[in-house]
Amino acid sequence: MTNNKYKILLVEDEVNISNLVAAMLEATGYQVLLAESCSAAKLLFASHLPDLIILDLGLPDMDGMELLRFVRKDSLTPIIVLSARAEENDKVSALDSGANDYVTKPFGSAELLARVRTALRNNRFSSDEGRLPGGRFILRELELDYDARQVFIKGQEIRLTQTEYNIVAFLSENSGKMMTYSSIIKAVWGGSACEGSIKKLQVNMANIRRKFGAKPGENNYIINELGVGYRMNG
Repeated sequence: MTNNKYKILLVEDEVNISNLVAAMLEATGYQVLLAESCSAAKLLFASHLPDLIILDLGLPDMDGMELLRFVRKDSLTPIIVLSARAEENDKVSALDSGANDYVTKPFGSAELLARVRTALRNNRFSSDEGRLPGGRFILRELELDYDARQVFIKGQEIRLTQTEYNIVAFLSENSGKMMTYSSIIKAVWGGSACEGSIKKLQVNMANIRRKFGAKPGENNYIINELGVGYRMNG
């Protein structure tokens, strides 16, 4: 039934891309609302309360970042930015402003659908994503016991330093969402991102991935987008 479908607000002014993405989403069973401008998107967002927004940044009436900030003022509705802007600072700016994910054009349809599924799944459970009673987080064979500050893979404890644990816990609490270097550094160390603090984060992350058994080129729970940030692979 239509009312059981996830509603996705697609904000895109290029008709060919809009038609392509809408057809792809509808074929997968989603209900799609279309907007070609920020102002139209604001009206649809307020009246339909969609489950997810796919947002282009280059819109005719105002920058898509305006809509991102408008939604984030009082809503946690997941937002995937779909943009031709491929610069690192554009990605970081959108993610730090509250976007859940950032996909650059041209994009693969399978990848976009996977990002949509992840964003919807994580939002459905909200802050309780993957949580079990007693303060535990489960993702495949990875398990975090928040109360004991312990991490297990396949039932074996992974011995992490206090800083490494804090990084893993923060990523697990935002599972599926791309977290920028600056957001992780602020949460773990309380400072702002600079060359030194980013290097410190990367060293800790290399140790975490090694302890998790990740081989070079494998994601294995934590995905790295170079120059942007990390995502716990929800």
